[in-house]
Amino acid sequence: MTSQFPPNVSDREKHSEERFAALSYVDEAWEDAVMDGLPSECVAQAALFRAFVELVDAFGEEATAAFAEGLPDRLRRGEFTVAISHQ
Repeated sequence: MTSQFPPNVSDREKHSEERFAALSYVDEAWEDAVMDGLPSECVAQAALFRAFVELVDAFGEEATAAFAEGLPDRLRRGEFTVAISHQ
């Protein structure tokens, strides 16, 4: 386990392709869960929980906490706003 977050990747293009592929899998699973009747906000909470479990496992509690501390500013800057504005 390393405490560096995010990992230092020399091949940024490959890393981006892997993230895009991973997002495609998550999107598909998300849509399946919603089509099966699960509320989208429940899927979101479960996805966040699972993501943080993986980040803690990969990088440790302190590095993940430091990452999470930056989320409010990123949210306010609109980094996660895709289509609908909730102002």
